[in-house]
Amino acid sequence: MIRSLQVVGQKKMMIRGRSPEWDDEPVASMSPLSGLHSSVLDALGVRVVTGELAPGAVVTLESISREYGVSRPVAREAIRVLESMGLASSRRRVGVTIQGRNAWNVFDPRLIRWRLDSPDRSSQLLSLSELRRGFEPVAAALAASRATPEQCAALASAASDMLVHGRTGDLEAYLVADSRFHRTLLEASGNEMMQALADVVVEVLAGRTHHGLMPASPNRAAIDAHDAVARAIRQGDARAAEQAMRAIIDEAADAMRSELDEPKDGTP
Repeated sequence: MIRSLQVVGQKKMMIRGRSPEWDDEPVASMSPLSGLHSSVLDALGVRVVTGELAPGAVVTLESISREYGVSRPVAREAIRVLESMGLASSRRRVGVTIQGRNAWNVFDPRLIRWRLDSPDRSSQLLSLSELRRGFEPVAAALAASRATPEQCAALASAASDMLVHGRTGDLEAYLVADSRFHRTLLEASGNEMMQALADVVVEVLAGRTHHGLMPASPNRAAIDAHDAVARAIRQGDARAAEQAMRAIIDEAADAMRSELDEPKDGTP
């Protein structure tokens, strides 16, 4: 009976198209990434986004285990995550094949972080700025009619903290307040699709800070614009909220273009 169950299980795995490399894996292995898993994943991910591992390249669990000095389960878990992000694909009798950019899940926060750590940084930041311009002003307008009193208070508090930390030049504390502001804004829009983009926006803000693209003293006009958004939402003024949010994104994009020496014509 036990042998029969094993055979059925193997057939199910073959139907799913899983590589034989995965056949010895316990079902319970779908746990959060450990520090070791994460380190191997980050190393492989950076190699993919920089082109060191080019599209079409094939790697195996054995080669990853040897190169990084880790066990097969650690290598397997890292590859699984890369597959979920569209950076790799496993096929029976072939191995793990690196995928081209057209297959990547470009909204994945970890992938965004890797690209910001690569020579692709400028185009990634400016591309994300264009994306933000397409949905954050709309989210601000929606929030003007949907935000709860608690969300209005959170926006005002975050804008106030940005002012305080901007004056002291504490960029990490400023980033925390700025991230809280934009996450709250997207939640206040009441639109689940926009809410799902909060991590993307936070990665943009963090990337700008951690790669030296923020001035030592944040632009006071940008801080005032955040306060204007919070005030417009509290007053239910959708038009003013949308305009102020657009001003925030445009200011950030222009500042990054200046730091990156990019043309100021709306193109990345």
